[in-house]
Amino acid sequence: MARLTYFGLFALQHRGQESAGISVSDGRAILVFKELGLVSQVFNEATLATLQGELGIGHTRYSTTGSNTWDNAQPAFKTDGRRGLALGHNGNLVNTAELAERAGWRGGATTDSDLVATLLAEHLGEGLEVAAMRVLPTLEGAFSFVMMDERTVFAARDPHGLRPLSIGKLPGGFCFASETAALDIVGATFVRDVEPGELVMVDDEGLRSRRFAESPRRALCLFEFVYLARADSRLYGRTVLSARREMGRRLALQAPADADLVIPIPDTGHAAAQGYAEEAGLPYGEGLMKNRYVGRTFIEPTPSLRSRGVKLKLNPMPEAVRGRRLVVVDDSIVRGTTTRQIVQTLREAGAAAVHLRVTSPPVRWPCFYGIDMSTRKELVATDLTVDEVREFIGADSLGYLELEALVEATGSPADSFCRACFDGKYPVPVPEREPTKFALEEEPAGRPSPP
Repeated sequence: MARLTYFGLFALQHRGQESAGISVSDGRAILVFKELGLVSQVFNEATLATLQGELGIGHTRYSTTGSNTWDNAQPAFKTDGRRGLALGHNGNLVNTAELAERAGWRGGATTDSDLVATLLAEHLGEGLEVAAMRVLPTLEGAFSFVMMDERTVFAARDPHGLRPLSIGKLPGGFCFASETAALDIVGATFVRDVEPGELVMVDDEGLRSRRFAESPRRALCLFEFVYLARADSRLYGRTVLSARREMGRRLALQAPADADLVIPIPDTGHAAAQGYAEEAGLPYGEGLMKNRYVGRTFIEPTPSLRSRGVKLKLNPMPEAVRGRRLVVVDDSIVRGTTTRQIVQTLREAGAAAVHLRVTSPPVRWPCFYGIDMSTRKELVATDLTVDEVREFIGADSLGYLELEALVEATGSPADSFCRACFDGKYPVPVPEREPTKFALEEEPAGRPSPP
């Protein structure tokens, strides 16, 4: 089971690169191994050999609540002295501070995930299923959970379905994953998505489910299509690859450019750049070479690491871009610093012009549901016009895909998405005192407190 979970985590490495962990059970006891680093750095043959069991869950972390520390790595583990539970969490709660205050919670870890595990452990004497039915309805925000006790694996999804979670069928059982690409890697057949507000359980008798809350409406994060998900994953029944290609086509119609070559910013820009080139009748080529051993710069935990990551990650090919007017296709502009460095790099390589085209609208509002952009001051488009953003990043022109066209490219209705980072309309109300990443800890030294 540990090896199967390990392969699944490889398929989900893009979703979190700060830490990784696996929990297994042999039917009598739960064992957890977790560490800071990538999946390939945390696990080897020796560690996997020690993780013996028939049940297992795994996690790759991208911090949105709590610092990047070993205590905050997942799966989180709790016990009441007789029974244990392990939990992995994708998403972010908005009532974390309220829950912690109500429970008088003070843990070694400082994540909403650890807090939820603590709340569940208070009811473990009644069994994890009963505990989940008590605790899950009290949570507000985004959560896709995988949980386990000694004999059962559980999966649960918040009532809006803000973060994805799918069920797969294995020859000898079932599995859950944040993306269908992970199901493919482990040889599982996609069954269905976990429904918003649903708790699903798998044990030696098979799969069953209960509803812990009604769903007001589906509100899958639209940014999953734009950036977070792998191109070979399926969301709402459509491959992310085909949606991104359609985004590029629509972008070419909305924001044409007088150019010689269309190039992507790897990797999420590839499909969209191909779609743009096809619709615009322009050649498509590679102008930036990616070092695939460097992680995603957007989800690095600090600005200095993001900056260093860009320089290590993307190298221009002067023979491809020199003297050419480029359309450079990217998925989004969040903070703007990464984009500005890329534009500067292409100019230094000899590009005659850089026309930046973005397959999403300006990101003007914070995300409180699981993306690390929780303050408006972080977002370059918050107070700047499109032309002012263009000037900041140093491009010759800048074009964004309109929100309506982005939604249409997914093939799903507009009201089936959370679009809050683009339009400021939050499906789950955010407290007046907006939650911050470090809500459960003192601010680390040298890091300014969010406003």
